[in-house]
Amino acid sequence: MRPVVIAVAITGSVPRKRDNPAVPITTSEQIESTHEAFEAGASLVHIHVRNPDETPSSDPELFAQVMEGVKRHCPGMIVQFSTGGRGRDPSARGSALYLKPDMASLSTGSVNFPSIVYENSPALIEDLATKMRENAIRPEIEVFDLSMIHGALGLADRGLLDEKPHVQLVLGVKNALPAREDLLDILVGELKRVLPKATWTAAGIGRHQAEVMEWALARQADGVRTGLEDNIRVTRERLAESNAAGGSAGHAGAAGWVGWNKSLGELRRAGFAQLFATLVPRGGIEPPTPWIFRHMLCYTGQRLRRSGCVYTDFRINGLASNCLPVSGRDQPAEAQQPAGVVR
Repeated sequence: MRPVVIAVAITGSVPRKRDNPAVPITTSEQIESTHEAFEAGASLVHIHVRNPDETPSSDPELFAQVMEGVKRHCPGMIVQFSTGGRGRDPSARGSALYLKPDMASLSTGSVNFPSIVYENSPALIEDLATKMRENAIRPEIEVFDLSMIHGALGLADRGLLDEKPHVQLVLGVKNALPAREDLLDILVGELKRVLPKATWTAAGIGRHQAEVMEWALARQADGVRTGLEDNIRVTRERLAESNAAGGSAGHAGAAGWVGWNKSLGELRRAGFAQLFATLVPRGGIEPPTPWIFRHMLCYTGQRLRRSGCVYTDFRINGLASNCLPVSGRDQPAEAQQPAGVVR
């Protein structure tokens, strides 16, 4: 079985309650929504936070509250902060990195979005990458354009990324790269050429979410991304009910696992559980526990035992880091990597 990481982007910076009441806005809603997705199989949560008026926020206290709740209720889950720019002061986009989340997003170039220029100047990119390195945070490189792969290569050449970066390829943003299978092939091919040890995932925006996941899985991606940040609908007429899955087939759970194309037609409007139940018997994929995901992303390290929890002493961007604790049900057997990924 090939483990594939399931990331859930719970909120984002764009959708509001008026668009879909299920979008979690308050920190308590975000923690609850993340826990539902964790129970359904997600290994990583991508976090944006919001002000009371639902506008994007960079408030470190809000990030801290969500991270604390996720660590309490979702043992071992990877916490990834967004440093994305829509609606946020560029000078504040890295203000929560001192909290040392496991990961943080890092866009390595500028791109047109539907109504704005998503601006990431070279100075800002270097500043965010430096803060991540100093705080032993593993970046997820966000690629909206082919040039951003080479932006990541430049960071690696300057020692701000290690030789095995984690990269997300984003398709379907209006005015950026459209969601086309041939374009994904170009991106994956170039990534493998210039950063051959990189792990990668893909995200499709809006109605393209499910088809991009299918393309990614067919190309042996290390992960896929779901969640209400990217898609708030099950169909044109039907809103997704949550960031997680549940209930019987046909339940409008996680937006990311619905609307599968005809080749996997039996998965249409199915949730996490139905997806895995169908793909695993085919010899396809299975969701790794967060512990296994940590080893997928990091290429050196030894396990240490501290205070009853298993830690991995990872070397991230050349720095020794103990920032990725593993505890609870995700804890492996003594001195052994777990043989399977059954939750």
